[in-house]
Amino acid sequence: MDTASEAEIREQTTQRLEKAMGTFGTAALTSMEEQLPWFRRMPPDQRSWIGLVAQAGIAAFVEWFKSDERTRPAIAGEVFGTAPRELLRSIKLHHTIDMIRVIIEVVETRLGELAAPGGEAQLREAILRYTRDVAFGAAQVYARAAETRAAWDARLEALVVNAVLRGEVDDGMHSWAAALGWTSKPVTVIAGYTPEDEEPEVTIDQMQLAARRARADVLAGVHGHRVIVVVGGDADPMEAARPIAAKCGPGPVVVGPKVGDLYDSTKSAQAAVAGLRAAAGWPDAPRPVPATELLPERALDGDAAARRYLVEGVYNPMLAAGAPLLDTLTTYLEQGSSLEATARLLFVHPNTVRYRLRRVTELTGLSPTDGRNAFTLRIALVLGRFAARPPRA
Repeated sequence: MDTASEAEIREQTTQRLEKAMGTFGTAALTSMEEQLPWFRRMPPDQRSWIGLVAQAGIAAFVEWFKSDERTRPAIAGEVFGTAPRELLRSIKLHHTIDMIRVIIEVVETRLGELAAPGGEAQLREAILRYTRDVAFGAAQVYARAAETRAAWDARLEALVVNAVLRGEVDDGMHSWAAALGWTSKPVTVIAGYTPEDEEPEVTIDQMQLAARRARADVLAGVHGHRVIVVVGGDADPMEAARPIAAKCGPGPVVVGPKVGDLYDSTKSAQAAVAGLRAAAGWPDAPRPVPATELLPERALDGDAAARRYLVEGVYNPMLAAGAPLLDTLTTYLEQGSSLEATARLLFVHPNTVRYRLRRVTELTGLSPTDGRNAFTLRIALVLGRFAARPPRA
């Protein structure tokens, strides 16, 4: 077959395609109705849009078939440009492939009728090339949509984390979190430092991957050199923090207290951030470390919440228990944690000192015989006395 005859056959086949084009869309929809269960379940308006997409695909094929290879239009724009953006959320990529397959079958069943004599192979090859280009075009459309969605989700996630840090946790912020699929409670906030020479997006991706492996939900954001991670779920906060800490950069990783839900998450976030700032005062702190373990450093660093807790949650219960308890604790700490020296100075039996120290532990949860707890109790005593001092004249 010479070049002239190939061109003539192509022209004759094009004419046949243009005449039959009007029936293709209906035939394709009928076939989809019969073969695709997901299509039958769709509402009428969406089926109508799919019909337009199928019709556009057939029309684009006819235009593509008769045009020169150098001037052929972009498939994705011709076929998918007729569909509204909302359709991408309703039709998955594999559904689109199903549509393409059904349309190919409709065309192939009429191949002998559509192709001019001697042009069957020419039309079959054109169908294969065209559907390949359509498949690639569909993949590009869905990939761009996924990238856009991912970028929007990342911005929304950053807004939620910012709102948590600023204490602007309201119904609007909850709507943002819900848009990200967040339904978890209770909540814990973790603060650490970003890895060196790593892009923020990579850091957040690593945090999310680590959380998914630990079966926890996370919202993460990078703020300067800090990374803030909001963790949701019933998992133990320290267990959930360990895989996340492994993805943080050098330095401390501080775990805020567990709170009931996202509305209270600011309390956990403030404690975690204050602990991260104050952790320099305890170089040997474990990693991760609960923010409550850093109460003395946070108090010395000016954290009002830590100071308030040490006064109200540690000093005041001992004060309410009576002066002998405070006197015993003060003397015990000043005497280098010596039972005998404390007993001698207070003119009591060592067992009395033991009993009072046990009462301190019962009231505060802190054991005076533990070096770290003793440091916390000493800071609480000082802050309690500050709070009890009379105002200056």
